[in-house]
Amino acid sequence: MTKITFIGAGSLAFTRQIVRDILTFPLLRDATISLVDVDPERLAYAKRCAERIVVEGHYPAKIEATLDRAEGLRGANAVISTILVGGVKAFQPDLEIPKKYGVDICVGDTRGVAGIFRALRTIPVALDICRDMERLCPNAILLNYTNPMTMICRAIQRETKIQATGLCYSVRETVEMLARWIGAPKAEIKSVCAGTNHMAWYLQFEWKGQDAYPLLREALQKPEIYEREKVRNEMFLHLGYYSTESSGHNSEYNWWFRKRPDLLEKYCTGPGFNPGEYAHFWKPMFAGTNPNWWKDYVETWLSNPEPLDLNRSEEYASYIINAYTGGEVFKFNGNVANEGYIINLPYDANVEIPVYVDASGYHPQHVGALPPQLAALANLTIAYEEMAVEACLTGDPTMVFHAVAYDPLSAAVLSLAEIRQMVNELLAINKDYLPTFKHFAV
Repeated sequence: MTKITFIGAGSLAFTRQIVRDILTFPLLRDATISLVDVDPERLAYAKRCAERIVVEGHYPAKIEATLDRAEGLRGANAVISTILVGGVKAFQPDLEIPKKYGVDICVGDTRGVAGIFRALRTIPVALDICRDMERLCPNAILLNYTNPMTMICRAIQRETKIQATGLCYSVRETVEMLARWIGAPKAEIKSVCAGTNHMAWYLQFEWKGQDAYPLLREALQKPEIYEREKVRNEMFLHLGYYSTESSGHNSEYNWWFRKRPDLLEKYCTGPGFNPGEYAHFWKPMFAGTNPNWWKDYVETWLSNPEPLDLNRSEEYASYIINAYTGGEVFKFNGNVANEGYIINLPYDANVEIPVYVDASGYHPQHVGALPPQLAALANLTIAYEEMAVEACLTGDPTMVFHAVAYDPLSAAVLSLAEIRQMVNELLAINKDYLPTFKHFAV
């Protein structure tokens, strides 16, 4: 019997989907699903959701729920992490303080100043989870879904022996979008995608054995398609390769789109962009006007008399766990340490590349070199993310400042002195989440 542990099971929509997917595999239908969270109310809801899936699917699975992480991890074969350290309130300053200084962030969960501070809060907890795994389930694989993906995975792969990878649905979903734009069945598209998380690129994009990028350029002449992803489409038209991540995310990762009001108006509005995505979505919770919206949503789902849709999604997690427990070998794009797989990115940096998984674990695939214009952006990103990871592990506030100083968006609008002031303000407000730091000013 396989044991699969969810850390951060209070991420209810995600937990519900992955539990459903896991139990569709014959090898996993009798699994023990161990749900772990720090919030007892969310944990109870997660257990009720999982139990409904078990009942309606007539599965012989067992659902456990515990506030004790060690109990949940003991004997696990696979661990899924979806933690959010500090909850919604903790990342409110990640958006609002930079905005005060003129750094206009759309999402803020991946990189840049907001991503760096989320990493500083999350890495210590992620490493504690892995150290528990080393004691209690050393042979288990870890599937990390928590952002900022690259910095968290880099710390885990640098500091622990756990077989870990990070998963992001954008690689799969972008292929679906591009296939739709050129009128091709997704199953007929052949692609190779590589880079770093949220900054990976389709180095190969073929249909019927032919390069499909000319078809994509033709499709982008249609305003209704161009407008859907203006930032990504502009980057493709100028850099030559399509990126995996949404326009909202991509607009934060470089110098080109968010440094002036006119550029924000031109590129960062319209359908498919979601300007101010997180700030807009979480505003009711930031303001405290509707803190229990999620309860209403889950209660509606639990009380819906219609039968559940128990069909498996294309999300990677269940396929990976099935392969690792003896099922069919599975190929996915995952976040792994760069042991020469991308030759013009730093060795050991975290990269997102094709990976095979079987009963012996993860097998990353050699990619070669990124085109130089893509490698330049990735190398800058890796450089300041490496500084952020080092800052977290050593508790060095000056290194935090240096990391933010090389964030392209912060550097595009602020002086070094202004960046220092912004970083000090963020360090002070985050001090309760920074256990490795003794000083909270640069």
